[in-house]
Amino acid sequence: MSETSIQGFWQRLGCRALGAWLRFRSIDPENPGALVTGHDRPIIYILPVSALSDRLALSIFCQRLDLPSPDGDICLAHGRRFPARMALFDATHYRRHRGHVDRSTSLDHLITALEEYPDSDVDLVPVTLFWGRAPQRERVGLRHLLTADGWSLVGRLQRLAGVIMNGRSLEIRLGEPVSLRTLMAHGDVDEQFNRIRITRFLRRYFRRVRLQAIGPDLSHRRTLIRRVLRQPAVRAAAHDNALELGERDERALQRAERYGFEIAANMSAPVLRFLYQVLGRLWNRLYDGVDVHGIEDVEALAGTHELVYVPCHRSHIDYLLLSYVLYQEGLMPPHIAAGRNLDMPLIGPLLRRAGAFFMRRSFKGNRLYAAVFNEYLHQLLSQGHPVEYFIEGGRSRTGRMLSPKPGMLSMTLRSHARAPSREMAFVPIYIGYEKVLESNAYIRELRTGKKRKETPLGLLRVLRHLRQPFGRVQVSVGEPLVLGSYLDQRFPDWRSQEAGSEADWLREAVPDLSLEIATRINHAAALTPISMVALTILATPHRTIEIDLLMRQLKTLYALQAQLPGGKRVRLPEQGPPEWLARSEYLGMVSRIEHSLGDLITVSDERAPLLTWYRNNVLHLFALHALVAFAFRNNARLDFTTLERLLSPIWPALQQEFFIEADDKDFAEHLHGVLDVFVALGLLKGNGDTWQRPETGDEARERLYLLGRAIQPTLERGFILFSTLMHYPNGTISREMLEAQSQLLAERLTRLQGLNAPEFFDRRLFAGLLDSLERDGWLWQSQEKLNFDARLPEALMKSRTLFDPALRHRLTELTAGRPHTEASA
Repeated sequence: MSETSIQGFWQRLGCRALGAWLRFRSIDPENPGALVTGHDRPIIYILPVSALSDRLALSIFCQRLDLPSPDGDICLAHGRRFPARMALFDATHYRRHRGHVDRSTSLDHLITALEEYPDSDVDLVPVTLFWGRAPQRERVGLRHLLTADGWSLVGRLQRLAGVIMNGRSLEIRLGEPVSLRTLMAHGDVDEQFNRIRITRFLRRYFRRVRLQAIGPDLSHRRTLIRRVLRQPAVRAAAHDNALELGERDERALQRAERYGFEIAANMSAPVLRFLYQVLGRLWNRLYDGVDVHGIEDVEALAGTHELVYVPCHRSHIDYLLLSYVLYQEGLMPPHIAAGRNLDMPLIGPLLRRAGAFFMRRSFKGNRLYAAVFNEYLHQLLSQGHPVEYFIEGGRSRTGRMLSPKPGMLSMTLRSHARAPSREMAFVPIYIGYEKVLESNAYIRELRTGKKRKETPLGLLRVLRHLRQPFGRVQVSVGEPLVLGSYLDQRFPDWRSQEAGSEADWLREAVPDLSLEIATRINHAAALTPISMVALTILATPHRTIEIDLLMRQLKTLYALQAQLPGGKRVRLPEQGPPEWLARSEYLGMVSRIEHSLGDLITVSDERAPLLTWYRNNVLHLFALHALVAFAFRNNARLDFTTLERLLSPIWPALQQEFFIEADDKDFAEHLHGVLDVFVALGLLKGNGDTWQRPETGDEARERLYLLGRAIQPTLERGFILFSTLMHYPNGTISREMLEAQSQLLAERLTRLQGLNAPEFFDRRLFAGLLDSLERDGWLWQSQEKLNFDARLPEALMKSRTLFDPALRHRLTELTAGRPHTEASA
């Protein structure tokens, strides 16, 4: 028997023995046959190293999916034969040189053959296998975790253990076929360097795939902190700190080291996989499912860009959920910036091992801590670790996007400016819940203005809700922002300037970038059945609506987003109004009142404040639609010129408050688009350059009224704020006093109207509106007092005609009193 026959026998025996055990739980791409079929050139599978387990697994995989076999030979045009499967490197040689190998012997032979016969060519298909990395595995133990794939090459005994322990959770990834002749044609004149270049190309590919799946090689936490302490900026801050306190530099460096351990994560791959299993069971108990949209955009960037995930922050579940989703999709979970309040007993150490690094709420007055934190973040980014943080700073108690905080974005931009050649991308992510876990706590905090401190006991209280249904969760990836390209477009000379705190481009870039990211998050919003029902029923005077009208309004809301969406990546719900209503009833958001003349849908006084949270999740999508509808609430007929003059001063402030993109279209063009859709849906009747609302008694008028009511609380808050400001001479009231007085007046209005709506007088909403007015130049501060230009009184005067006489009188009477007396009381 020949040597080839003996090898074939042992190959078949090994495949038969191992084939009964292996399970491919994750395959990328999902249809690998499309990659390797339909090619005229012979195919050679390329493995990174020559491991027997990988060779056998590839053979079994190809056999099961009816792909070209890697066990035979391929024949070139001139008759010379080569193995259909090659390893780029020999594992022993590769391990001995710690990966610093620039030539592949097997590839050299193949290149030599193609150089001798120019009419020959082959397609190389890179193959990467991960033992124990597949996220779909349902059960896991310590032995599985310790034998799962990492960055280091393991010995034969540990690899055998990995096959036994993780053989039923195997992930395989096939790269796009690449012509070897094409790689050779793009080479250098130097033949030897050309071969090195091709080997490096494949080696970089395998590294990029591994980087995407399991992240960078995790250094020991202590090693990373020591690297941070060696940086000149940290040493300079320690020296200054020592001079201030009159102590030696060593004492200050010891303090910096304590800061480092207070901050640094201690990510552990086994803990990540263990948490994946635990969280998977938790999601199955809490939610009916997690829908993920747009993850392919992240996959396209992972491995080639430093990724910074920037999700909206609606719940403590956000960071756990996102890490779970990324792990499930075969991507490395990020290091997450968490508030120091979460570094509590039991919970803190676990979160550290899951990738959380902790930060104080304020760095003010502690330059040494700021230097350590800045350098730690830079080290994470420069080593390729994905990072996640929430630009809003804290969880939104109102359900809407909060004004971004500049801190983390500023530090990220400084880090990028230190090495601008690195590719960095921000990944905006919208997370939408049909029912949020902390809803009751949010309402309590809005009522009292006090935030409850997180404790381990508080976490245990949350567990009692596990038996309640919480619906589905939507995770939508917004349009990624490649930072270098963005800065080149907005600030062309940024690369030539320093990245210090006084850099002009940095001062302008941070607020500009924060608004852009917040806008991209909102553009990826998911419209859920709960948010649509909340948007409708909260617009009724007594939070009760006939079921037929509710169905028509839900259909109208869907049609508005289908024909004129409020964001580039809006996700629309499946099924139809009957199923959406049933969903809301199932989750306990609304209740049905049976009646012989037709059922009614109502929401209790206790539930009504909760529904405002879900309405606010998507209110920005309908901001312009609702503004136009509100204009016709007190005006039966309007021509285009009057309508534009009435709404154009208000729209920029709403764009800022709701983080709506200011695109190249002017307001008139947007307004025409809304009017056309309204006419198509029967909400308005057009006659030339004039539009009028439907007649009294027409059901379309009720739908128009309900749509306009959605924006009314926002307009009322603006009216209160502007009117209060107008009662003071220019430059005589501070921002803090204006916020406080507006909040008190808004609270008083809700009491007078008999509403239970603590979200309406949330002070952060007034602060956000003032931020937007300052950014647009309507307001500015001088000597801690507010100044305004002539546009503001003019806009206030125009907006008065939007409100009906009774409401206008109530608002005017409310703000005409003595607000300073209210504030002092």
